[in-house]
Amino acid sequence: MDEIKIMVAAHKKYQMPANSIYIPVHVGAEGKEPIGYTPDNTGDNISAKNANYCELTGLYWMWKNSMADVIGLAHYRRYFTMKKPSPFAKADDKWKCIATEKQIRMMLKKAPIILPKKRNYYIETNYSQYAHAHHAIDLDMTREIISEKYPEYLSAFDSNMKLTKEHRFNMFIMESKYVDEYCAWLFDILFELEKRLDISTYSKNDARVFGFVSERLLDVWLDTKVYMYVEMPVVFMEDEHWLIKGTNFIKRKIFKGKKQ
Repeated sequence: MDEIKIMVAAHKKYQMPANSIYIPVHVGAEGKEPIGYTPDNTGDNISAKNANYCELTGLYWMWKNSMADVIGLAHYRRYFTMKKPSPFAKADDKWKCIATEKQIRMMLKKAPIILPKKRNYYIETNYSQYAHAHHAIDLDMTREIISEKYPEYLSAFDSNMKLTKEHRFNMFIMESKYVDEYCAWLFDILFELEKRLDISTYSKNDARVFGFVSERLLDVWLDTKVYMYVEMPVVFMEDEHWLIKGTNFIKRKIFKGKKQ
């Protein structure tokens, strides 16, 4: 039976799923005190880049160091589920909703790639939402790199930037051959973007740029390759504060920028 390993990216101690397929990984472990999870600073790694790459330092570590047949990426506060619980569900009920190994195997029989359901921004395109929340040059320079290094992906990039829906959260479960292909493509683009982009004046949040940009690239890769995938809902282990998020979203839309 194929081995499934789903990395749970975490930067602090937190409750974790009991199922053995979930592997808590301390992302950004380089230079930090151990927290009892598998650190992402062993073997071939980019752990020291965590402030700019977020959970991608854990993804890079899994890609380079895991021998599992199926590799996944989740977050300590976000997991795949078969049925999204009520927004008013108690914490214990949410933990019971996390997808089990049996459920994941059932979904993998339908397609080799599992993704979260797309998030719809309705009044914003993927490009404008990013530009209002961060810095437009991040995506403009990414497009430039894709046009130079991977021109066959440019059409999908342009199309996705005009859409209002997108797979977000840097979450997936894939057969390892797809992880190899995706990560080789993704990190080649991001490492080049890191060389060209000046983030010296970015805020601490905007400096997480390579993690943010990567969220906008998954669908570009998928749409170009036309691989089959299935979607699953995502359960958030903490309150999402939709009122605050919605208010900030509208402010960015009205004032045409992230700085108020």
